[in-house]
Amino acid sequence: MKKRLFIFYLLMFLFALPSQAVLKEKDLNNTLSILRNELTQTHQEQKRMQIKFKNSSDKVKKNLFAILSKSNQNALMLYSQKLDYVFDLAYACHEATDQFRDFKENSLPFRSYVTKINGEVARYDSLVGSLQSMPTMTLSPKAKIDRNVCLTLAVSIRNNLLESKNMLQDYIKYYDMTEHRLKYLNDYANSRYSEIQNNIFKNVGENYFSILSNLGTQVNKTAETVNDKYHTSKKLHSQWDSRMIVGLFLSIVFYGIISILLNLLAIRYLMPRKLRTEQFLLKRPCIMMATSTVTFAIIIGIIRNAVNQNFIAMASNLLVEYAWLLGVILISLLLRVDGKQIKSAFRIYSPLTLVGFIVITFRIALVPNDLVNLIFPPILLLCTIWQWSVISRHNENIPRSDMFFTYISLIVFVASTICSWIGYTLLSVQILIWWIMQLTCILTINCLAEWLAKYAAKHHIEEKPINRIWIYNLILKVGLPIMGVSSILISVYWAADVFNLTELVVRLFNARFIDVSNFSVSISSIVMVLVLWFIFAYISNTTIAFMQLHFNKKDSRTAASRNVMGKNVIQVLVWGIWLLISLAILHVSNTWLVVVSGGLSTGVGFASKDILENIYYGISLMAGRINIGDWIECDGTRGRVSSISYTSTMIEATDGSVIAFQNSQLFTKNYKNLTRNHGFELSVVNFGVGYGTNVERMRKVIIAAVEALNIPYIDKEKPLSVLFTEFGDNSINFKFICWVDVTKQVVTESQISECIYNTLNENDIEMPFPKRDVYIKEMAK
Repeated sequence: MKKRLFIFYLLMFLFALPSQAVLKEKDLNNTLSILRNELTQTHQEQKRMQIKFKNSSDKVKKNLFAILSKSNQNALMLYSQKLDYVFDLAYACHEATDQFRDFKENSLPFRSYVTKINGEVARYDSLVGSLQSMPTMTLSPKAKIDRNVCLTLAVSIRNNLLESKNMLQDYIKYYDMTEHRLKYLNDYANSRYSEIQNNIFKNVGENYFSILSNLGTQVNKTAETVNDKYHTSKKLHSQWDSRMIVGLFLSIVFYGIISILLNLLAIRYLMPRKLRTEQFLLKRPCIMMATSTVTFAIIIGIIRNAVNQNFIAMASNLLVEYAWLLGVILISLLLRVDGKQIKSAFRIYSPLTLVGFIVITFRIALVPNDLVNLIFPPILLLCTIWQWSVISRHNENIPRSDMFFTYISLIVFVASTICSWIGYTLLSVQILIWWIMQLTCILTINCLAEWLAKYAAKHHIEEKPINRIWIYNLILKVGLPIMGVSSILISVYWAADVFNLTELVVRLFNARFIDVSNFSVSISSIVMVLVLWFIFAYISNTTIAFMQLHFNKKDSRTAASRNVMGKNVIQVLVWGIWLLISLAILHVSNTWLVVVSGGLSTGVGFASKDILENIYYGISLMAGRINIGDWIECDGTRGRVSSISYTSTMIEATDGSVIAFQNSQLFTKNYKNLTRNHGFELSVVNFGVGYGTNVERMRKVIIAAVEALNIPYIDKEKPLSVLFTEFGDNSINFKFICWVDVTKQVVTESQISECIYNTLNENDIEMPFPKRDVYIKEMAK
């Protein structure tokens, strides 16, 4: 059933349904006039669309009959397959299940449309009844005519609706028949899929040593099987006979040669000479192979779309997948390996690419099990020896990452060889094709990672702000990790596609291997949670980076504390959303969360009273009360704020010690922020001069002397002052007042005191020291 065709029919049908209505007018005559006009428009539109709908009904039925015909064809193909022909059987099962899935996905709810039409018919029955029972003696002549016309139109519209309903009921009958047929075929195909699974994973066949002991018998049996399968009748022509298979492989050779010639001519005559560097010449054979592979894949894709033939379609899809595998390996090597290593690097992947082509050949030719069991184990043994040989000869001339992949390939070869020789030949095919697809995904990701690394080094990405590299980070930190996680599922899916077991794999991915009342886990749900983790980590980091960029530009003094608070708020919001989404994906019920949180809330609240209080004050501090770098004084301790957290504030004291104040302490002890306003503090230096000193002269010389020092830490915008304070016992006392940078207050006050002392001495101004007169009274003898 073609979805677009049915959507088109549905839209025509919905247009045909009446949608007009009237509201309360000034009188009945006017209402009838309005109703007549609207019913006329509805009737005309309905007739026009219904004619198209009737004309398309044959096409709808023809399409349903085509689906039935295809299902019969799939049934004949499926019921006639032998269990020994596992590739043929898998293809037939796939066609049956795929047709049923498409039918269910693209079908339309005819019954709901019939229900809607029934409602419209009932509405027009009521309208017809109302018009028929309407008294005419009070109507004007024109209104009587309008009433008769409305009655005629309403009856006609109702009859058209009933006709459409009958037509849809015919569709329902054909649809039910088609669905029943496809469902039965789908159930049968799934049962045969189970047999294929058992043959691959459970049912062990005859081990290869037994086959070798009866080699003659096995060869004769296999020859009979091959002759029976590929025997071509001259009277009949099939899309799947041996002539098509031979013709396909001859076409592969032909188009392969064409691809090589095209790329050879392009490189020789079209490539500029300045690009023909020494590295290019060393890599030219690999470049030729890579470009020829891509060209071959394009040609096969064009043939796939141009030729409407089932065997060609199936074979082309497999060949394009194999071309992608080979192309990815070659392009990856071109990007990552220098010219001197390229040949060695390609040779270590040669055994795997050859086995991949052999498996694709088995799949395209639908090779019977007997032939696979006979020839595949020795092929695997030879490829395993070949893989070990290339590793021993080229392991010192290739990158370490490729060596790692090659050793894994050797392990896979050994495991597959063992499986094939003990009787699990189809399982060995499955293992090999899985690793081939997994390696393809890994090398694809490797290619992108290498390209991104070169791009970053060339454009100095690490030195650029976030607003210029967020797309790069999106690809690097989200795209590549998601591709890595998804590659595991994709490789398993492609490996299952060799035996057309993709639907079973999808069900396996969605199967809940942990399924309790408030919690369930499946492979797909775990992957979704991981994918969301990468996405939300990127959102969190990028948002924080943009925020820090904004704060640093706005106010560098307050940037540090605002960054800390903003970072924590963003992380709580982003990861809170991720947690809620993840819990929903894992079907975690919020009931037990509510119960647990309710039970613990009271105890946690009392236990966390002080912590919560510190957090509250910490948020208040980070909101701008204190900034990192501010100088504060609390409880007799003066120092610079080095960090602010939700629970405490770190102070680097002037004596070199580091002190941590709880945030609540800063508020209860009324801390002083020394740099909140302008960073200067009023400094007072006390001194005294002798009685009889000229105060005005003394004031001028001291102020002039301090100004002459040009101390950079004194606020030049505020004047220096010398203030008379008191008449002392031995001196008249003064205060020298100035505004000093709080970070340099001690040093500056020392310089000012020394300057006052020297200035008074130089100007012969007396600085009296305390004097005491002692009177000795003679005691009477």
